[in-house]
Amino acid sequence: MISTLEKEITFRYLKTRKKDGFLNVISIFSFIGISLGVAVLIIVMSVMNGFRNELIDKIVGFNAHVTVDPYEKQIDSSKLNNENLKLISKDLIFSSSGEAVLLNKDFTKGIVLRGYKTSDFAKLQIISNKNFVGDKNNLKKNNISIGKELSFSLNLKIGDKISVMSSTGIETVIGNLPKQQTFIINSIFDSGFSEFDHNVAFININILEDFFDLDQSSRNLEIYLKNPSDIEKSKNIIQSIFKDQFIYTWSDMNRSLFSALKVERNVMFIILSLIIIVAAFNIISGLTILVKNKTREIAILKSIGVLNKSITKIFFLVGVIIGTSATLFGIILGVAFSMYIEKIRIFLSTVFNITLFPEEIYFLSKMPTEINFFSILIISICSILVTSIVSIFPAIKASKLDPVKSLKYE
Repeated sequence: MISTLEKEITFRYLKTRKKDGFLNVISIFSFIGISLGVAVLIIVMSVMNGFRNELIDKIVGFNAHVTVDPYEKQIDSSKLNNENLKLISKDLIFSSSGEAVLLNKDFTKGIVLRGYKTSDFAKLQIISNKNFVGDKNNLKKNNISIGKELSFSLNLKIGDKISVMSSTGIETVIGNLPKQQTFIINSIFDSGFSEFDHNVAFININILEDFFDLDQSSRNLEIYLKNPSDIEKSKNIIQSIFKDQFIYTWSDMNRSLFSALKVERNVMFIILSLIIIVAAFNIISGLTILVKNKTREIAILKSIGVLNKSITKIFFLVGVIIGTSATLFGIILGVAFSMYIEKIRIFLSTVFNITLFPEEIYFLSKMPTEINFFSILIISICSILVTSIVSIFPAIKASKLDPVKSLKYE
């Protein structure tokens, strides 16, 4: 427990005085350093979390959450009625794919063709978003849907015709020749990822299977989950249903990317935590000088019967209050900055005519942010813990002063 005397003396030492000018400067810099350290940590963690979640949304938007590959054995359609599968899935879609070459005048380009039924094609997230242009209910015959980036680079629009060459061939009198077919562009999609938009196109699944000499037994099952973030648990459930098939998820396909993001976030946390540690060590300097300035007062307190543990508490509380108040101020500053970071980015870009967040590099049109209260809690605890630890040494040193020697030399 903290006595009334200890509280009064603690708050008295926290008040600024003219004769404590240099001490006040150290205390102010300690406060500012800890506050900025906490604020920067919160901002960086918020941006990293936002970037990760935005990236997940983009990836999940154009990839199936879970894909069941049939290997050599066709997927058993009766398993689609499994109760556990129905509980976790939102849509179950059969698809097929193949690699082809797109021919347009003097331009050739490798492309991945994905095949869907017209009814399933309309269910895809990138087709149902507001950036989709064209008819999503008409993926029939020789119609094809291409990405926005591909349409820009080849100067294509809805209604134009393009030729596509298959990787499989047909036997003719002059030998084996690759299949070639003309498709009409009936829609243009925008996934938000330039690489995907530039390299993937959609056609009817029956046309695709004929184009690549595939049969229905080779079709993949794409599973779209109600909760795609809980991917590992869902994968285990699906694996138990389709025991003879190969199961992979959006997380498996992008494991290296998200591992790199996780490592980067952890490294940033460690590096930026050093700001708080360095600032916290200023508290040691400030408290040591405070002890030196208050030597006579400490001696008088001891001579009137104040215990050593009370002296320790007083100087320890001074350090903890500085650290805690600085942490709280840093939290307010960091959260406020994180909430308005996009407006701040736009303001700085406009004033200084610079691009702070290039879309072509980060694949995102705006700076993402997500305030995670668990991260803020961890940062706050670490900051207060560090400032509390560094306050112990000068507090113990103050309690060990000899009152007789202190009064003699004063």
